[in-house]
Amino acid sequence: MNAENPLIVQSNRSLLLEVDHPRFKETRDAIGVFAHLEKSPEYVHTYSITPLSLWNAASLGLRPHDVLATLERYSRYPLPQNIVEEVPELMGRFGRVVLEGERGSLLLRSSDRELISNLSRHPKLAPLLGEYHDDNAIEVDPGHRGVLKQVLIGLGYPAHDRAGYVDGEPFEIRLRETSASGEPFQLRQYQRQAAESFVGSKGAVEGSGVLVLPCGAGKTIVGLHAMSLLKRKTLILVTSITAARQWRREIADKTTISDTEVGEYSGESKDVRPVTLATYQILTYRKSKTGPFEHYDIFNRENWGLIIYDEVHLLPAPVFKFTAELQARRRLGLTATLVREDGHEDDVFALIGPKKFDVPWKDLERQGWIATARCVEIRVDLPHGEKLQYLSLPARKQIRLAYENPHKIPVVREIIEQHAGDQILIIGQYLSQIDKFAMEFGAPVVTGATPNQKRDELYDRFRRGELKMLVLSKVGNFAVDLPDANVAIQISGSFGSRQEEAQRLGRILRPKAQGEQATFYSIVTRETKELDFAMKRQLFLTEQGYAYEIRYREFD
Repeated sequence: MNAENPLIVQSNRSLLLEVDHPRFKETRDAIGVFAHLEKSPEYVHTYSITPLSLWNAASLGLRPHDVLATLERYSRYPLPQNIVEEVPELMGRFGRVVLEGERGSLLLRSSDRELISNLSRHPKLAPLLGEYHDDNAIEVDPGHRGVLKQVLIGLGYPAHDRAGYVDGEPFEIRLRETSASGEPFQLRQYQRQAAESFVGSKGAVEGSGVLVLPCGAGKTIVGLHAMSLLKRKTLILVTSITAARQWRREIADKTTISDTEVGEYSGESKDVRPVTLATYQILTYRKSKTGPFEHYDIFNRENWGLIIYDEVHLLPAPVFKFTAELQARRRLGLTATLVREDGHEDDVFALIGPKKFDVPWKDLERQGWIATARCVEIRVDLPHGEKLQYLSLPARKQIRLAYENPHKIPVVREIIEQHAGDQILIIGQYLSQIDKFAMEFGAPVVTGATPNQKRDELYDRFRRGELKMLVLSKVGNFAVDLPDANVAIQISGSFGSRQEEAQRLGRILRPKAQGEQATFYSIVTRETKELDFAMKRQLFLTEQGYAYEIRYREFD
């Protein structure tokens, strides 16, 4: 106990961290490995220790002793007794049951005979299990491997999957030392560490999991390095055609893979090659809500040795069904945040794999690998007449009125004037709103309805500096490689989505040639639901060490 420490550990597994304390940053970085940020008002941030946060910590090699020692080091008061007991109990559940391969069979094993016996009687598990192999192991149909892991994590006993993987068909993949564009190419240390932590040591039976790196840190490069280490046919699942073509450009520029060896499987093309890029949208397509997923066979059409899930935090829920059936293939999830607004974090852990590597955003900023960023929230009132109207509307119409506040236009105009000569992205939620801003400022618009050829043309002109401003719908949230963008102005968003806030900041985090700072503006309507959503949206970035500067813009 130390009365001068910044942390209060409570018996409900919540942690209260004093923001103005000189050891705030040190403590935040230490507890962020095993706790989730829940609230981040001005003076005290609230974290929670959850089973999933502890299991992810355990998957990274932390032990209960490490967690408790960290809590004791920073806690102002003695640790509650239940915390001292619950942390080892919860962390100890990771790996209490293990999936193993043995001479072609799949076994669910535990050193605790009573536990394996009790689990075998559970009504959700019993149909998935076969005969006892011995007192500590039960045979499992390999086709049930994924569903079994989903059920086990739901019961609070995440399985440590050590059953191994099919090798997949060999395919030679090497990284270039000089990119095709003529620039020297060398992996950054953290990119090398991330890929190698996923692949594991030679002969290791593990090799599936999630790598967490900030937007702009080169997740695509990490994926390419993992491919070069495994040297197997690879299926890469992406969020959009734009993302697929970005991967294709990077493959052509930084690997020895020829263009004829890369296929695209999307709404526009059905070309399967040794390295194939497929969109989540095409995989989840079916003619009716009850009809079959017509493109599911791509998973088994080739003998894949690796499946990469790009932006795994956006993985559509139907794809979890496919992933449950693909447990014999190595799976790599790439993401900037494990936050999912649909609550499927447990499924990502069970079916893609545990977190294998995580690097704080601010660490890479300090090292110069991503741009330094300043976050500014500008709060504005509704015009007087609309403020009166707001109170009489149903909730969804209130939200839209707040998002489309006309006072945002002059605020954005002032920001554009302050950043004359910069590369500016204006990002919004509602098509009518972004059309209005595009017309007001004479800037091109990119939405989901923009043809891909036109979209690529606008992005290329922006990259070359011919366009200084783009107005984007939600298509600008991810997989848009615009490295020179250094100002983002958020005029509306998807309610309280933390992942969207992170993705939008990520659009301007590519390191700048001159080392200049990036600025992320959010324009928010005061005394409305939009302000409540803004506070929630900022949680993830606050956990990463970003502080929001709050400004007020008054109107007569």
